[in-house]
Amino acid sequence: MQLTAFTDYSLRTLIGLGAVAPEKVTVGELSAAYGISVHHLLKVVTELSALGYVETIRGKAGGARLAKPPEEIRIGELVRKLEPELGVVPCLRTGDAPCVIAPACHLKRVLASATERFLEELDRCTLAELLEPRRKLQKLLKLA
Repeated sequence: MQLTAFTDYSLRTLIGLGAVAPEKVTVGELSAAYGISVHHLLKVVTELSALGYVETIRGKAGGARLAKPPEEIRIGELVRKLEPELGVVPCLRTGDAPCVIAPACHLKRVLASATERFLEELDRCTLAELLEPRRKLQKLLKLA
């Protein structure tokens, strides 16, 4: 199972914002903290804002901050929104070429079940759980 870099950056962005919540952070500060390009993080923050996880503030004193309490952000829900085609093999993703053995294959069912269990495990986790210990995260990210 592998998540896209976009989802990874989204999770890291939420952790960075959560580490300093309720304060705001600029995309430049997050970029420097993680060593991820500003361009990529701008796309991430835009998407997280559109999904209602992040609030953006424009202007000289602008930045981004969490739009919800960390306890209300379920990691599984976020991953489902960012990875609608989370199939570990092509036959689990729509639009991929059909598999020759699909009519007799049980692997697809097993892998689909494993993917669902993976997401169910992520559903048990909130952003709040990923923020402990918060002070250590702040220090490592140099955001506070």
